[in-house]
Amino acid sequence: MILIADGGATRTSWSFLNDRAVFNFETEGYHPFFVDAGYMAQSLEKALPDTLALQRDQIKEVCFYSAGSGYSKEADAVLENGIAAIFPNAGISLETDLLAAARALLQKEAGLAAILGTGSNSGLYDGTRITCNIESGGFLLGDEGSGAHLGKMVITGFIRGDMPDGLKKNFEGRYKLAPEQLINEVYTSKTPNQYCARFAEFAGDHIDDPYCRELVIANFDDFFKKIITHYPDYQNHSINTVGSVAYHLKAVFVEVAARYGLKVGNILRSAIEGLVRYHHYIL
Repeated sequence: MILIADGGATRTSWSFLNDRAVFNFETEGYHPFFVDAGYMAQSLEKALPDTLALQRDQIKEVCFYSAGSGYSKEADAVLENGIAAIFPNAGISLETDLLAAARALLQKEAGLAAILGTGSNSGLYDGTRITCNIESGGFLLGDEGSGAHLGKMVITGFIRGDMPDGLKKNFEGRYKLAPEQLINEVYTSKTPNQYCARFAEFAGDHIDDPYCRELVIANFDDFFKKIITHYPDYQNHSINTVGSVAYHLKAVFVEVAARYGLKVGNILRSAIEGLVRYHHYIL
């Protein structure tokens, strides 16, 4: 019996594979930059469904794809120790969330895969591994195209007074936050990337408003201009994405991709179903 986990910054989607039957559940996200092994183990134990909790000693393999995997031995140790505390008899393999996206979107085919969720990432995939990755820079240095990047645009427009009056009233009524409160929340939050990403939904909910539409266009334009165009022969590949941002704002994403001569391939909200297909294929 094996467990597959697609671990993003906000949530982790799990699939329990037992004799080709699949059981799915979700927990919070466990990014090793923001949580430690003790917190991860405690959270996972509380969220574990009863059906799986009774069989956790029988889990022989955990394949954990993480947004923070592969950056350092310390980050990987957080994930390994957190998982081992709950599944003591399992072999643990850590892979990046980017490889998860590529496998889910493209299976064994080559292509260009991207993540546009709370954060962003992208890479060229040869059907087995990622062969080229333009670094997104993470929340502080980049993450163009992501929910966090779009959320920062929304917040900045509000606190600087750029947001039109009608939208500003909607924003104030929805979040009940003054500009100085917003700034304080961003800089005191333990997970500022997740906090900022919350406000991307506001732009999506008001996509018919020209102001919000331009924010969404600018977010995707930054992604293509600052990241995707740096891949060799990028126009020879379709762009395939996993994550809520491109999934919910697909029409605008396709429009901006076309400006850069790119066709859009598969768009999935979550990688987990594609990962189950991939792992069933290789079992």
